[in-house]
Amino acid sequence: MLARLRPYAPTAALAFLIFYFGFHAFTGERGILSTHQRDEALAAKTRELALLQAERRDLEARAHLLRDTSLSADLLEERARSLLGFSDPKDYVIRLKR
Repeated sequence: MLARLRPYAPTAALAFLIFYFGFHAFTGERGILSTHQRDEALAAKTRELALLQAERRDLEARAHLLRDTSLSADLLEERARSLLGFSDPKDYVIRLKR
């Protein structure tokens, strides 16, 4: 019986490989059916990137105001009060945990 099926073994192996790779092309991690998940992940990462870029621009602007060439008295006073823990008696201080 095995001798009769031996000529079809390469064809069966090739058919199995075609089925295997075709199945994973559709349902695999990077398959055709998972494009929706990749699009959602890309949108989430794009939003995160936009937030990080805005935060970086803000930090760069604040760092620029603290340089010797363009020292901002208000920002310097804010940083000194924050680091030293001082406040004006008329100020309302609300401390938040980071």
